[in-house]
Amino acid sequence: MRQAKINRNTKETQIFCEVNLDGTGQSDIKTGIGFFDHMLEIFSNHSLVDLKMEAKGDIHVDFHHTIEDCGLSLAQAINKSLGEKKGIRRYGFFYVPMDDSLSRCVIDFSGRPELIWKVNIDHKKIGEIETELFYEFFKAFVNESKCNLHIENFYGKNSHHIIESCFKSFSRSLKQAIEIDSRIVNIIPSSKGIL
Repeated sequence: MRQAKINRNTKETQIFCEVNLDGTGQSDIKTGIGFFDHMLEIFSNHSLVDLKMEAKGDIHVDFHHTIEDCGLSLAQAINKSLGEKKGIRRYGFFYVPMDDSLSRCVIDFSGRPELIWKVNIDHKKIGEIETELFYEFFKAFVNESKCNLHIENFYGKNSHHIIESCFKSFSRSLKQAIEIDSRIVNIIPSSKGIL
């Protein structure tokens, strides 16, 4: 089983993250930020990655550090679980409609960090969360996991639907990328021989 636990402790946040990449999408999320918990639950459900995330952060200041460090911790746990990345499909892509919204995510666990974020949201907040913090979450994930991640929202009126479609497309593309290809179980999927 591809599993990992991460403890990240700073003066700003204390985070525990546990993943099972070969799970069934079970989650136990407690970050203190309701809508963000909802997005992480969606991530677990649609990626089939079992996820336990407990975060205590300086949310009396704002949500930035907590959301960013959860992205870092999730990436660390996934990377640790992937090891040398032998046998993975490496690439994943998925389109997800969410009522009025349509988003696409394309991912490559290439060993090179790059985020393309083409998501415009009219509202500055969803619930209590500043919408710019979702970019910070994905940027932290990319920097730590060293993946290429391209997320684009094509259209949508409702901010909740836009972000939810982004998380769902991210979840399904990640699920595809980390799946084991039975033809290359002991091979790193790169012509360089390393990712």
